[in-house]
Amino acid sequence: MSAVRHDFDGRPIIVGGGIAGLMTALHLAPEPVVLLSRLPLGDGTSSTLAQGGLAASLGEDDDPAQHLADTLAAGDGLCDVEAARGIVDEAPAAIASLTRFGVRFDRAGEGALQLGLEAAHGRRRIVHAGGDGTGREVMRALCAAVRQTPSITVLEAVEARRLIVDEGTVAGLLVARRDGLSAFATRRVVLATGGTGGLFLDTTNPLGNWGQGLALAARAGAEFVDLEFIQFHPTALAGAARPMRLVSEAVRGEGAVLIDELGRRFLEHLPGAELAPRDRVARSVWGHLAAGHSVFLDARRLSGGEFALRFPAIDAFCKDAGLDPARQPVPVRPAVHYHMGGVATDLSGRSSVPGLWACGEVACTGLHGANRLASNSLSEAAVMARRVAEDVAGTADRVGRPAAVPAVSPSPDPGAVRPILSSALGVMRDGRGLENAVAALFRLVQAGGTAGDPAAVGLMIAVAALRREESRGAHWRDDFPQTDEVPRRTRLDFDTAVKAARALSHDKTAILARSA
Repeated sequence: MSAVRHDFDGRPIIVGGGIAGLMTALHLAPEPVVLLSRLPLGDGTSSTLAQGGLAASLGEDDDPAQHLADTLAAGDGLCDVEAARGIVDEAPAAIASLTRFGVRFDRAGEGALQLGLEAAHGRRRIVHAGGDGTGREVMRALCAAVRQTPSITVLEAVEARRLIVDEGTVAGLLVARRDGLSAFATRRVVLATGGTGGLFLDTTNPLGNWGQGLALAARAGAEFVDLEFIQFHPTALAGAARPMRLVSEAVRGEGAVLIDELGRRFLEHLPGAELAPRDRVARSVWGHLAAGHSVFLDARRLSGGEFALRFPAIDAFCKDAGLDPARQPVPVRPAVHYHMGGVATDLSGRSSVPGLWACGEVACTGLHGANRLASNSLSEAAVMARRVAEDVAGTADRVGRPAAVPAVSPSPDPGAVRPILSSALGVMRDGRGLENAVAALFRLVQAGGTAGDPAAVGLMIAVAALRREESRGAHWRDDFPQTDEVPRRTRLDFDTAVKAARALSHDKTAILARSA
């Protein structure tokens, strides 16, 4: 039996210690809030690994309208224009907020912010910190600010396991700690748990980030949007290390090119070449690899000292792998990097379940559409953290004992799910592979156990991908290569995904019976 703890009754609970979670907590101050971190604060987050930076229209030759236009073009028809406009408009203010929280952004000689260029951006608008160590510097400052804020209680080594829902409304949260399970009574929960890269074999995400927030929301009955859209970064360092090391798009922004084993720039035919939108570059790299070629990122036009100064982290891990990026091409391949879909939210981060908010990669605001524009994600997290905090603060918590505490399975393990999703939901997809994935994931969901929650997340993604019978942005179907004239969003919840899987299983059984 789980004990219900009342020491934090009435306080909002934030699940996740990346940029989205930390900034939400800071913006809620001085209201008391509890922040749950699965690992020691700052560890195991995609935010810490972020190299690229934050996109904001800060240059004299730039403005939010141009930033919006680039965002919409990359999103391939699926961006929510109102959401995107609001977020890019507020991105400069979010940079200012981060500066106030102590982030030391890179600056030019005159003190102005140094702006970088990344793929599909029409202007230099990427704000960096420590060269390619943006995430590490942002997390350093935010973790320090959180530690110094008396109203924020940080609970580390705590894993959120189930939302407690009473008559359709959040009433509490069940968590696992070293000393067992306990439940917190709260009617305000913010999910800031990051993405789903840990469900795949080749990923730049921490392997522990397998979609915990999506699982929590799914079991609570929340609605999801566009789960099929998963961005593959085209230039992860090829090798055995997992997670894979990311070779930032900013390297290409400074003039590096992609070549094959013969030294040919095989992307010259692609509009934008190396700086085309990520989905197009990733498919081109994937296709070149599938044709038997090797692919390398050639940054030799940058001198050794220049490369190491501009990209110190990349320079270091390449050299650890026996490569000198200033002297030799670096082998690369696509890897899962970012999930554009997620918990459906409004412009304040509210989900379809009262009392549940989502912020950061776990959420789908509509900013990214079918293909995220580089460095928009951290900007989105920073902007939405303030909005979520304001909405949570304006929502009264009706303190009360939660209803019956739900049963939970043993600690989740995504190991059985990774090969299924990696095979069927890669850069290129087809109907037969997706149907097989739905069937395999449905069996894991029915079996429960340690694979149950990861399989539930994977099942929803696979069903969404199977339903989208077109190719758009990061979702490419070999059997449906056309793009529909009228864009549409994919909306579903966990029950819908289960019904679809059961119907597919029934149809296959009937076909086999008729052919016997």
